[in-house]
Amino acid sequence: MKIENYPDAVANFSPFNFHFSINKDMTDQEKPIIEARVKNALDQIRPYLQQDGGDVEYVDMTNEGVVMVRLKGHCGSCPHALQTLKQGIETAVKRVIPEVKSVERV
Repeated sequence: MKIENYPDAVANFSPFNFHFSINKDMTDQEKPIIEARVKNALDQIRPYLQQDGGDVEYVDMTNEGVVMVRLKGHCGSCPHALQTLKQGIETAVKRVIPEVKSVERV
């Protein structure tokens, strides 16, 4: 799998052309909007994971911008899962959603 392709998958993808301040926690009004953007970004990445028998599931997001996901299928047990998560998924999501501070596996 080419991890470097994940960021390209969402490079031009932006369901909303605005972002909130990244220097503060999200408000209760901002969080659902950012969550929707995260889910859309994950949908763009998903086909790359599925090509290798894996998948990603959105679990939650903190008000501090930490997204929690569950890696499924081959990605759940792959020895390269951390690399896929950080260099692929997190990089792609943060590129289009600067409010996201990190993506963590649960």
